[in-house]
Amino acid sequence: MGWMAWTLETAIFFGVIAAILIFMSFLAIRYPEMPRRGILRIETTRGDRLFITLLGSAFINLIWLGLEVGPQPYALLICLAYGVAVFRWV
Repeated sequence: MGWMAWTLETAIFFGVIAAILIFMSFLAIRYPEMPRRGILRIETTRGDRLFITLLGSAFINLIWLGLEVGPQPYALLICLAYGVAVFRWV
């Protein structure tokens, strides 16, 4: 693993993703849910919506970097708003 650039930020990123997955597993066990239909007209569960959120957030950050819109932490705010919207309406 010496080829990877493990910085504090990288460790925090993967730690947060792991914590989210553990939390979502706890929710699935404690509060089982039935799939629901949102604005996409497909059945989604919490895990599906998490995947859609993570994938969309990756694209938001790539576009933000590619267009050099501004400081990267502002992209995080957009990703958080996007995540809330996905969990609410998708």
